[in-house]
Amino acid sequence: MSDIVSTFIAKSTVKAADLEHRRKVNFNISKYNATVPLGKEQFTNVHLARERAKNVKWRAIEMLDVYLEEFESNLMKRGGKVIWAETAQQALDEIAKICEEKNCKTIVKSKSMVTEEIHLNDFLEKKGIESVETDLGEYIQQLDGEPPYHIVTPAMHKSKEDVAKLFYNKLHTAPNLTPSQLTLVAREKLRTKYVEAEIGITGANFIIADIGGIAVTENEGNARLSCAFPKTHIAIVGIEKVIPSMNDLGLFWPLLATYGTGQQVTVYNTIVSGPRQPGETDGPEEMYVILLDNGRTNILANEKTRESLYCIRCGACLNACPVYKNIGGHAYGTTYSGPIGSVITPHLKELDEWKHLSYASSLCGNCTEVCAVKINLHELLLENRHEAVEAGAAGWTEKMAWKAWKIASLNRKWMNRGNQKTKNWMVNKVFKGWTAHRGDLDFAGKTFNEQWRERHAPRGTS
Repeated sequence: MSDIVSTFIAKSTVKAADLEHRRKVNFNISKYNATVPLGKEQFTNVHLARERAKNVKWRAIEMLDVYLEEFESNLMKRGGKVIWAETAQQALDEIAKICEEKNCKTIVKSKSMVTEEIHLNDFLEKKGIESVETDLGEYIQQLDGEPPYHIVTPAMHKSKEDVAKLFYNKLHTAPNLTPSQLTLVAREKLRTKYVEAEIGITGANFIIADIGGIAVTENEGNARLSCAFPKTHIAIVGIEKVIPSMNDLGLFWPLLATYGTGQQVTVYNTIVSGPRQPGETDGPEEMYVILLDNGRTNILANEKTRESLYCIRCGACLNACPVYKNIGGHAYGTTYSGPIGSVITPHLKELDEWKHLSYASSLCGNCTEVCAVKINLHELLLENRHEAVEAGAAGWTEKMAWKAWKIASLNRKWMNRGNQKTKNWMVNKVFKGWTAHRGDLDFAGKTFNEQWRERHAPRGTS
């Protein structure tokens, strides 16, 4: 067992037994569940909207090279610069080069899972550059020295009391501040950073091909400030975020808002299509867009798992997943947690090292049911398992166990052998690997054949 797998098992075992952690997460998700139905009311037919969004993303991914080149051409016409990064290290090296040219000492950064993916903050810290998270949830996590817990709500696992205690310890505030007071403290600390920073870094929710712009969705306005105040704006975005047209935002923005936070539309929706133009009074002097691959073309090359690139990072599948709600976002040990993370991580990294995430699922299908763009997530989890076995990632013991189970389950005589007690003992005690981190299996007291004969026996017989 690798260190990655053993760490996952250890962390998930601890969190699954942490009732206080579960209470906080379930409380926050319950708020989400209460608002999502209200957001859905804006759609005449929400299922049709999701189907149309899936079709748009299908077209975008199938013609990914065409749309990315169209985006590059249109952005460059307005003075923007596009950098293609095949790996995380290439992206980091390009950012370092820009920082050196601008003599950068401070960076303000809005919430971006891609920057978490390439571990940008750690990289900048080693370079002696201050990188300040400006999203409130990300700022809380940065103060606490933790990565984001959730794709949309980074500090979901913290209560207001936890945050108040954190601010007291780190910022020396009063220990009993209310959420509103805590927000004002963060606002005061962060406002000065926008003016000081030489560079602002954001992600992007969508890459818009036909206008050469990026679309940024947020509720706090910090991304707008990060784009506009510093003289240089760097946007780092995965290549799968492309959509063909600005007109598609009328479909994607409401879907992202509803499935992400339960809103009809988020507070701030911004399109940035280049640096400050002649006659404009605000905006950066220079704008760079780094288009990151970092394993995404591995998914693109796989016809069956390619569908996972449709994801718009709404986080709905995390909120619906019973496994995620019990073990939490940090147990996964990777940037993208929950069902979508379990699908894409083995392809973004090494299948052999990360295949265990595809088994961390009940396969209940709830993730597929709530996906904003109707990705068949539970089927892709099964596909990952199949590919792992085909690639030889399964161990000899695992193969033999499943082979024995297959032989027994396909032969009614074998399944009928032994009573309930014997079967339970065989599976739960002899094959200890199965129940080491799962509940015991409990076979029925009577076999299917016995129950069938009893149900269909002629009257008067037993």
